[in-house]
Amino acid sequence: MDSIDKTALTKLIREKAPELGFDICGFARPRILDKNKSILREWCEAGMNANMSYLVRNTEKRADPAKHMPDVQSIIVFGMSYNSANLQKNEGVPIISRYAYGKRYQDIITKRLNDLLLFIKDFNNKIEGKIFVDSNPFFEKAWAVEAGLGWQGKHSIIINKEIGSFFFIGVLMLNFDLDYDKPEGIDHCGTCRLCIDRCPTGAINANRTIDARKCISNLTIENRDPVAVELGPKLEKRVFGCDICQEVCPWNRKAACNNHPEYSIPDEVANMSPAEWLSLTEEQFIRLFKDSAISRVKYANLKHNISIAMKS
Repeated sequence: MDSIDKTALTKLIREKAPELGFDICGFARPRILDKNKSILREWCEAGMNANMSYLVRNTEKRADPAKHMPDVQSIIVFGMSYNSANLQKNEGVPIISRYAYGKRYQDIITKRLNDLLLFIKDFNNKIEGKIFVDSNPFFEKAWAVEAGLGWQGKHSIIINKEIGSFFFIGVLMLNFDLDYDKPEGIDHCGTCRLCIDRCPTGAINANRTIDARKCISNLTIENRDPVAVELGPKLEKRVFGCDICQEVCPWNRKAACNNHPEYSIPDEVANMSPAEWLSLTEEQFIRLFKDSAISRVKYANLKHNISIAMKS
């Protein structure tokens, strides 16, 4: 089929998304995100990007979809929940972020968006697309808001009424006009500031940005140097990432757990004791985490984090 109208194709994509494992999806009209560009520049100028110097570059490209795909007409944003019911089992163990429980989401979501693009091209072989899953300088969270998937919480993460904030984002640009959703017009955080008050390091700013110099997630993942020993007590045993601001969010207490086994923690990791974490060898590290986001950090750095976190 070489022709299909925009309303019919929009409906087909909405119906296909759950079949591919996506929990939510929305459609946005491309535009330049000037406000987000300004916020990013001011944030970087204040030094809050810490060691992430790459965020200073390509601000124009982040804000303008046409710089990625000149003939873009639609931006489709997808969310896939990683709110697993299977958590680490034992008390007092080093804690890893839920997003790293299963396999690398970039690989999973990219594959499924490629499958979706092939599905779309079956209806019109002139349609071209471009996929983004943390792969380019691009405002994924801002486009999730534009596509009506939720609002930006005070912890800076996008919150959806149905699935909360524990979800990965994937984006598909198309050179085809579709029916667009409206952005969420209400800030459903209200007067709640649980995430701000609960952050152990005071990393959450009042303007819905994060000071990466203080953020446990940045310090234990993006930061290539060992975490300072004096920060040990503030880690609250978090050794790879941090979910505290999301765990205290009322919208996540209401959210259902996902049914995506690829994002579940392996039983062997879930059942590890404090002693087993402390005695983790490099061979075990490679075997247990080779397909996980945890493989992003060096074994020596993770062991260091475990050591100082377990002393607190």
